[in-house]
Amino acid sequence: MTTLGLIGAGHIGSQLARAAVAHGYDVVVSNSRGPASLTELILELGERATAGTTADAAAADLVAVAIPLRDIENIPAGLLAGKVVMDTTNYYQQRDGQVAALDAEETTVSELVQAHFADAHVVKAFNHIYASAITDDAQSAGTAERRALIVAGEDAGAKKKVSEFIDAIGFDVLDIGGLAESWRIQVGTAAYGPRRDLEELEIDIAQAERPAAH
Repeated sequence: MTTLGLIGAGHIGSQLARAAVAHGYDVVVSNSRGPASLTELILELGERATAGTTADAAAADLVAVAIPLRDIENIPAGLLAGKVVMDTTNYYQQRDGQVAALDAEETTVSELVQAHFADAHVVKAFNHIYASAITDDAQSAGTAERRALIVAGEDAGAKKKVSEFIDAIGFDVLDIGGLAESWRIQVGTAAYGPRRDLEELEIDIAQAERPAAH
């Protein structure tokens, strides 16, 4: 069984951990405050979960980065070399400060993440779903109007691995292409936030219009 490593144990990270253990995955959870701060969450998650350092989480089979964009550079670039990395990050100016290339719509959040973790296989995922919905909206495969989530990335094998995880925890998957296309589901777009089944999500992605530089 695949082990999921979580770098970040906030709203998204902790919910991914809950979803993963509920579907038979082992998880290694880390945050910036150290393993001792995760005792309550680990007790809740049960025997499939352990608390560790960022390096411990990075050693897992599949890694989710669930920290603010401003903190990405605090993770050593080489730590995730060769790993499939689910990038859940979004850009919020009020939290992350202004990033000129993003304000100018010259790049995307996940392209910046990929540039930092140059030797990792970054896949955009879980950035457009509210944390509570990761467990609340999950449904079995084949369920009519099952909620769909996107993946974007450059490596087909990495996207397949992430897609299998997303399907296993309760969602259909829409591959929207490379990381450069992930602007189609960034903050402020139609598909960011609301529940969409696969057909609805395809429409939102196809009709998305890139915001003007700001």
